[in-house]
Amino acid sequence: MVTLIPVTDNSFDAEVLKCDIPVIADFWAEWCGPCKTVDAYLAEIATQFPEGLKIVKVDIETNPLVTSNYHVLNLPTLILFKFGQPVERMVGTLPKQAILDKITPYLDS
Repeated sequence: MVTLIPVTDNSFDAEVLKCDIPVIADFWAEWCGPCKTVDAYLAEIATQFPEGLKIVKVDIETNPLVTSNYHVLNLPTLILFKFGQPVERMVGTLPKQAILDKITPYLDS
């Protein structure tokens, strides 16, 4: 299984905003059951786009600054960043195909 990269309030800028490829930031919490379902989908998606997409995990419990900056109120929340800007936001437990449908237009072929 692919390891999704944990990021913190301190590393978010370097890992997400300054990244040259699109990045999905997965805002989650240990106690969030639906987050585990989305986590499995993201691991599968990461294997489909090993070089054209980066997926990071932001634990809302330990990273309140980033969580607040992006107004994350519900879990799971996925935000797709391209060139440091949020371009898509997905809230709740979406099917894998729905996530793919949202992100594919932003990925380089």
